[in-house]
Amino acid sequence: MAERPMAAIYARLSEEDRVKNSGQGSSASIINQVMLLRQYAEQMGWDVYECYTDDDWAGADRSRPAFNRLLRDAEQGRFNIVLCKTQSRFTRELEMVEKYIHSLFPLWGIRFVGVVDNADTSVKGNKKSRQINGLVNEWYLEDMSENIRAVLTTRRQEGYYIGSTPLYGYRKDPERKGHLIVDPEAAEVVKLIYHSFANGMGKTAIARMLNERGIPNPTEYKRRKGMIKKVPRHKAGTLWKYFAIADILGNEMYIGNLVQGKYGSVSYKTKKNKPVPKEKWIRVEQTHDPIIDKELWYMVQKMIRERAKPFSTGEVGVFAKKVRCKHCGYIMRSGKGRGRHYLICSSRHVAKDSCIGSFIYVDKLEEIVLEEMRRINDKFLDEKLLEDKIVIKETTDEDIEKWKHQCSHQRHRMDWINSAIKNLYLDKVKGDIDAEQFQLLYRELDSDVENAKFAVKQLEQKIECVHSQSGSQKDKSEIVRKYVNPSELNHSMVEQFIDHIEVSRRDPETNRINIEIHWNF
Repeated sequence: MAERPMAAIYARLSEEDRVKNSGQGSSASIINQVMLLRQYAEQMGWDVYECYTDDDWAGADRSRPAFNRLLRDAEQGRFNIVLCKTQSRFTRELEMVEKYIHSLFPLWGIRFVGVVDNADTSVKGNKKSRQINGLVNEWYLEDMSENIRAVLTTRRQEGYYIGSTPLYGYRKDPERKGHLIVDPEAAEVVKLIYHSFANGMGKTAIARMLNERGIPNPTEYKRRKGMIKKVPRHKAGTLWKYFAIADILGNEMYIGNLVQGKYGSVSYKTKKNKPVPKEKWIRVEQTHDPIIDKELWYMVQKMIRERAKPFSTGEVGVFAKKVRCKHCGYIMRSGKGRGRHYLICSSRHVAKDSCIGSFIYVDKLEEIVLEEMRRINDKFLDEKLLEDKIVIKETTDEDIEKWKHQCSHQRHRMDWINSAIKNLYLDKVKGDIDAEQFQLLYRELDSDVENAKFAVKQLEQKIECVHSQSGSQKDKSEIVRKYVNPSELNHSMVEQFIDHIEVSRRDPETNRINIEIHWNF
């Protein structure tokens, strides 16, 4: 007696299907799909190996658990028929139709059957209709993706919060969909972070303080409160870190404004996202109660901009935001000890034993990068060709000295204004001036400091232009050597040529630090 064919039943129901069939008998429900397919298998004389079901999963989602388990079992030859209600229940992607139904299933000796749409790989001439079905499903996916994107954009513009989990410090309003309400427990932590920073404490120091107090970070707090069930592996852990503090300090939503649409999907076929330019973010004011008052928030933003100057030299550090710890991936932070500047893994600052950590002196790293740049330049660049392309323009020493003096004056003016802003905020806190007076004076001072910054930038560009174009052929050679065979690095060169640098901890046996430079070319 011939062995009966073994069929695997696959049923899927998406959230959209559930909405469509609510109150209509749920003809497309998981239960009805399975009953239909079991009855069909019995009529055909097939045994059922197992029923694989995915509830609330889209047809374009490749991470469906039961779907992937079915594919693994199919490859192992545990059945010879895959039975679905329609081909679209199996997948809506034309690429997946071609990969599995038309390629791998025949290779594994598996027949695919879609009961309702008559998709059957054992029927000669049926392939074209299956491919047409796959193409129609592909169009459906694309149209649905565009419709969903349009709906979400409209909801954002109307001031509805559409995130899956609320921003730390808030909860979703159970009585009003798309509205945030303050979470008192987390809001106190947010206030503590802002006031600590305003009083001069750094972001890393704030993270260390929260960790020492045993306060869980935002992801862990949401997990404990049941706001999220599964924590991504790269976000696991309870520790606060520098970037969590930085995100909170820079988030405008804490003053009651919704800011959404910072990331957009790469394609309807993938869940990967890409950053959206800031000018395209969707911003709606006064949609929810603020946790931080506006005066404090703007004060903090000002302090953040001024603090983006490592080593207190008034200049951006040579390797600012370019060096990462090889072991944990976090950007290394700058510091100074015994007269030398260094970079150290930021995780080591926020809690004990959080990372084995990386450490390197800045001058040592600069030496390594320069040597590698010289090696690349020697191999690929032509100095004579570059010299011929440089045009020299004469400028007097008197002009340069005048611009330098103007630069120095504007910097002193910026320092005075920043000090005045801080004192202004303290006067407001003490009640010496009211909020309206604070806002008026703050706007005037802020405008002054921005004008001073612009003036300094313009003067520095003029001076740099002159320095890079001093008046003779000898000078032209010096200009070329500055970039082709540089003797020192600056932030502009690093920004232009290097994507990022990875630094490992020192090898205890060889006493060497492994450096990986990822170039922009």
